[in-house]
Amino acid sequence: MSEYQYYEFLAVDRPLSEQELDQVHALSTRAEITPTSFTNEYHWGDFRGDATKMVEQLYDAHLYYANWGSRRLVLRLPDTLLRAETAAPYCAEESLRAWTRSGHTLLDFSLSSEDGGEWDVETSYTLSAFVSLRAELAAGDLRALYVAWLAGLTVWELMDDDEEEYARELEPPVPAGLATLTGPQRALADFLHVDGDLLAVAAETSRPATTTAVDKKALAAWIAALPAAEKDMLLLKAALGTAPQPGLRLLARYRDATIPSPRNAGERRTAAQLLDAANRHRTERERLRKEAEAATQRARALEMSKARDAHLTRLARDTEQAWRDVDNLIAQKKPAQYDIAVTLLKDLREIHARAGTSAEFHQRAAGLRETHRGKPALMRRFDDAGLLSS
Repeated sequence: MSEYQYYEFLAVDRPLSEQELDQVHALSTRAEITPTSFTNEYHWGDFRGDATKMVEQLYDAHLYYANWGSRRLVLRLPDTLLRAETAAPYCAEESLRAWTRSGHTLLDFSLSSEDGGEWDVETSYTLSAFVSLRAELAAGDLRALYVAWLAGLTVWELMDDDEEEYARELEPPVPAGLATLTGPQRALADFLHVDGDLLAVAAETSRPATTTAVDKKALAAWIAALPAAEKDMLLLKAALGTAPQPGLRLLARYRDATIPSPRNAGERRTAAQLLDAANRHRTERERLRKEAEAATQRARALEMSKARDAHLTRLARDTEQAWRDVDNLIAQKKPAQYDIAVTLLKDLREIHARAGTSAEFHQRAAGLRETHRGKPALMRRFDDAGLLSS
């Protein structure tokens, strides 16, 4: 299998400067580079840059995957929108890291080659599928973080490791709306191979998603209550471009002040409890699937039986014509017509059996064999079908 690696970087909050672009161009001669993006595919060799440092210093999002299974998504947000401490409860060695660098929080969603499995060559991703996660996280929607924690739990289950550790590990706070993931969140779950049954049972204690709409009057009142000096400083930084997206910062602060943090509806579940529940969910889902398949097969068999009964009823209205049709088909001396004649004879055998005239069928069938015994291709078809044996 040939090697394949995909690298993509996006600058969302600000474009790269000319000096920064020169720095990036020095890393690759084949990459597609613009002031806001870097994209390259490798079928041999490797990327010369340090992807982590590039996100820490230049870009707001990075996507990487390789056909041997490794996959990685890194998002960078101003730490005023999301603090690393907020993400910390959701971090797992196997799937999510969070740290702070130069006033930004970085989130590293990843699976190693062992955990990611072989890449499906028919599947491809771009950052457009994930970049909206930044805005969701900035708005206080932490579902992507919980999804990443579940990815780590999925890896644990595959490892079949220390069950005592599973019993000690408690789930992080369950965000609202886990049962109704957004498109980017669903893409992240697929990207990180989150088990669907595990996600389903994890969502059982999740409150319904709250609306993302903002009450303009309430927001206006909250902004009006901010100190004038603070608002002046926000406007100054926005004008100078030293504090990108002041609107998101304000909305994040407003939501922190007015929307309660995610809480578990009941007691926090352990990893072992979630994995056991996922196994039960998987077993029940498979049982229901098999029952549905069996019901479908029964319904299909019933329809086929009804159709055959209707066909035989029509044929029984004039069996003499059916016998003449058999003679005419055999007379054409063609393999396809022989096949049709044999099928028609099977129908006649069943019709005569239903009417209690099987003896008549066998007598007329014996006559056919005697008449056409010089046609070996037809005789073989009679024998294979169990008809007209001598």
